[in-house]
Amino acid sequence: MNRRDVLGGMTVAGVAALVGPPVWAQYPKISRLVIVGGAEDRLQDRIILRKFADYCGGSQARIRVITAASGDPEGVWQSYQNAFRSIGVEDVQRLAIDDRESAHALPLQAEILQADGIFMSGGDQSKLMDTLWSTPASQPLHQSFHLHRCCIGGTSAGAAVMSRHMIAQGPAVLRPSKEAVDTDIGLGLLSQAVVDQHFSERRRLARLLSTLAMRPDLLGVGIDEDTALVIERGEAMEVIGKGTVTLVDPSQMQSNVNELEAFEQIEMLGVQLHVLPAGHRYSLKTLAKNPRTAPLRQAIQRLVALGPIRA
Repeated sequence: MNRRDVLGGMTVAGVAALVGPPVWAQYPKISRLVIVGGAEDRLQDRIILRKFADYCGGSQARIRVITAASGDPEGVWQSYQNAFRSIGVEDVQRLAIDDRESAHALPLQAEILQADGIFMSGGDQSKLMDTLWSTPASQPLHQSFHLHRCCIGGTSAGAAVMSRHMIAQGPAVLRPSKEAVDTDIGLGLLSQAVVDQHFSERRRLARLLSTLAMRPDLLGVGIDEDTALVIERGEAMEVIGKGTVTLVDPSQMQSNVNELEAFEQIEMLGVQLHVLPAGHRYSLKTLAKNPRTAPLRQAIQRLVALGPIRA
């Protein structure tokens, strides 16, 4: 009897047992953030988008895309629609959030609450927040994440808005400087961190340090392009894609920032830096077993902390 004969005589359940469960079934349905540093692959391997879809439930997932940050929302939507459908997701739709008026549409709230995954495109983070801030669309995003175990992803501008304190704009300064970066209010899905994207490619370490000098209560997160930080709410983080995630912890920092004038260079002592490459997962439970990883554990504890459901 050859292999075809064996498979031909098997039931569907038998074939499934032989092949094993689908990839998405390996991931429990929990609240996750997938924060992408920009320029994720949408045409070839699609590693990050594929993993995002798996977290949401695979081919059965209901994925909704927000393109309000983009200057070409329709073109960006087409690229994500093609990417998600090419990896087997059939129910992928664009949320019609183009301005503040459309963000008040009642059917939109139900669509957000019923989604398994919501993905925010790149573009201009200030434009995205101008559209979403204090509208009926913003609270369902929080409810979906905190209460309905929805997976929320964002790339570039869509990554920047994840934090409560958002980098709005600022040049890639060579050295940390006072007031070199403008910040604004983000969605607040991350309550104790601030995110910068395109991190290594655009040399943004000094920009992130400039931000943290003014806000040492926050944890700095720098994410490379085609790289994602995956946060399992309250439990763990993972780095996927091709680059690294850099955590900058200023909690023990000593600085002269209060003595300086605007744009003067800042002295920053005792800043802790953690460089975490793709392919590594860090769980609070595992890190607690090794005293040497205490600084990293403390940083990740702040990163995955449960924030409030915001209006």
